[in-house]
Amino acid sequence: MTLLPALRSALPTASVWDAAELASRDPGFDARNFGASALVRPRDVEGVAALVKFCSEHGISLVAQGGRTGLAGGAATSQGQVICDLGGHNQIEEIDPFARVAIVQAGVTLGALQEAAAVHGLDPGIDLAARGSATIGGMVSTNAGGIMAFRNGTMRHRVLGLEAVLPDGRVFRDLTRVLKTSAGYDLKHLFIGAEGTLGIVTRVAVRLDPVAGASATALVGVPNAASAQRIVRHFLASTSARLTAAEILWRNFASLMQRALNYGPGQLPLDAPCLLLLGLGADSIEAARSALEDGLAAIWEEAGIIDGLVASSDAQAAQMWRLREETVEIERAHPMAPSFDVSVPGGGLDAYVARIEAGLKKIDASYAPYVYGHLADGNLHISINCEGPVPHERHAGIEDVLYEGLRQAGGSFSAEHGVGLEKREAYERHADPVKRDLAKAIKELIDPGNVMNPGKVVEL
Repeated sequence: MTLLPALRSALPTASVWDAAELASRDPGFDARNFGASALVRPRDVEGVAALVKFCSEHGISLVAQGGRTGLAGGAATSQGQVICDLGGHNQIEEIDPFARVAIVQAGVTLGALQEAAAVHGLDPGIDLAARGSATIGGMVSTNAGGIMAFRNGTMRHRVLGLEAVLPDGRVFRDLTRVLKTSAGYDLKHLFIGAEGTLGIVTRVAVRLDPVAGASATALVGVPNAASAQRIVRHFLASTSARLTAAEILWRNFASLMQRALNYGPGQLPLDAPCLLLLGLGADSIEAARSALEDGLAAIWEEAGIIDGLVASSDAQAAQMWRLREETVEIERAHPMAPSFDVSVPGGGLDAYVARIEAGLKKIDASYAPYVYGHLADGNLHISINCEGPVPHERHAGIEDVLYEGLRQAGGSFSAEHGVGLEKREAYERHADPVKRDLAKAIKELIDPGNVMNPGKVVEL
C-alpha cells in the first residue's frame, strides 16, 4: 500500500498533505510536530472516524493535533505516522446563555470561545497565554489549567460532556450539558488529560461563567511567597470584588523579563525578591481599581509589602502582564532550555524553591532557575538557565531534584503541560506504580493495537 494515495482514496473529502508540504509549514511550539509522513484534515466527525478506522485496519499510528501549542511533546510525530489535524473543526455550534453552556468543535481556539461567550456576559472560566492558538480539544486532552484554575478549576472541571472517536472508529457521544449527572461511570474523564492516547476528542460541552464588568491589575513587590499568599487570602475573602489572577514571579525570572522587554529600573516595582501580579474583577473599572488599592493598603504592613503599583490604564496593565506571559524570552536567552511544570502544595512554596535552588547548584554551580507561575494553586513553571538539550543523565538528575517528595506531599511532577514525550521517564520514576498499572490496563483495553498517539503517557 502506498500511504498518500490510499489516504486520499479512503478520505475523498479530507485535505491530505505529504511530508514535503509539512516541511514547508510552521510546526508550532515543537519542531517534532510535523515529523509524520502525512497530515489529514477531516471535514467532520465522520471523517475523523473514517481516518481512525483506516489507520487501525492498517496498523498505522495516529496523532491528533489542534493548535500545536503543547510543551511536553504530546503532539510530536515521526516518520510512518499520520496526523489527524482538527483545525477544520472550528465551529462554535451553540451558546446557551441561560444554561451557561457552549457546544464547540475541538478545533475552536480558546480565544474564539472567549470572544463568543463575552457577547453574552459569559466566559469559559479558563485562560492561558496561548489563548489565540490553543484549541479546546487540545486543552481537554492535556487537562489545561491556566491562570484561573484556583477559582474555576482545570479543563476537567469545565467540561460537562464530550464526543470522541475511539481507536476502532466508533464514536463515543456523551455531550451532557448539565452539571448534575449520577448515571454510572463518568467516562468522559478517560479522555480528559489522556493526550489523545485513548481517542480523539471532536466536540465538547463547556461550562460558562458570568464575567465581571471590568477588571484591574496590580504588580506588587513582596519578600517571599508566604507574603504573596497572605495578600491572595485577603482578596479571596473580599465581597466587593473577585480575584481573577494571582501570578508569582521570582526575582531571577523578573530580572530576565525586565532586561528582555527593555523596562526601565523605575518603570515597575521589579526589585523585590518576588513579584505578585494580581487581577481583580468588579462591576466597573473604578470599583476594581479602588478595591485593589484599598485591599493592598489594608494588608500592606501585615504582608510586608515592599512596593506596589495599580495599573492606571489598559496599556499599563498589558505592560505588567507582558512580564508574565512573554516567556518566549527564556528560549531566546537560553535556546532549548530545560523547562518543567510542577504543582506544590500551597504552604510549601518558599521551602520548595529554596530546596531546588540548592539542589540544582549541586549539579552545576551556575544553575539559577527561572521560577514563576500560578500562586493560588501552587503551579510553578521552572526553566534552567542553560542552553539545551542537556545530556540525558543530567536531565534526569535535574528532574529528581525538582520532583523529589512532590507526590508524597500531595503535589504533582506535571501540573498542566501533560506527560507527552518529555516526561515519560519521569512518569515511570515518580508516578504512583499502581496508578501506572491501571493506566496501562485501560490503554490495552481501549487501544489494544496501540494506534492512538503511541509512546505518550503510557508505554505498551
